[in-house]
Amino acid sequence: MHAFLKDIVPAAQNNINTRFIILDKARSTSSPSATSGKSCIALAADETASVHIQLWGDECDAFEAGDIVKLTNGIFSYVRNSGLLLRAGKRGKMEKVGEFAVAFVETPNVSEIQWSPDPENPKRYIQSGVVSAYSRIFPPLP
Repeated sequence: MHAFLKDIVPAAQNNINTRFIILDKARSTSSPSATSGKSCIALAADETASVHIQLWGDECDAFEAGDIVKLTNGIFSYVRNSGLLLRAGKRGKMEKVGEFAVAFVETPNVSEIQWSPDPENPKRYIQSGVVSAYSRIFPPLP
């Protein structure tokens, strides 16, 4: 069973299983502190929402726009200087399961939502506002 992107919330746990299509990918950047050497950000979506995903090392070359990807044990959390990103993390796994044939929407983008601790359960987060309906990294085409 996979989660829809509209239903994911920030957490420091690798427990997100989902499927999405990669819509766009930014150029890879090298990081001397990263053990994998490079990373890149991509815009991904399913039929309910879109999200920014982070690809590390070989993942940057393994996936392209149009690829349908299955994420197992992923994590959605804040990454310094990049905002909220969905990624495989150390325990997760991303694998290509197809190309081009999936319905998707670009809004809302769950990476562009402000999240605050839930006053009734500080280990959970709730939506507190929307920064932008669309990705600010990958603006919609005119």
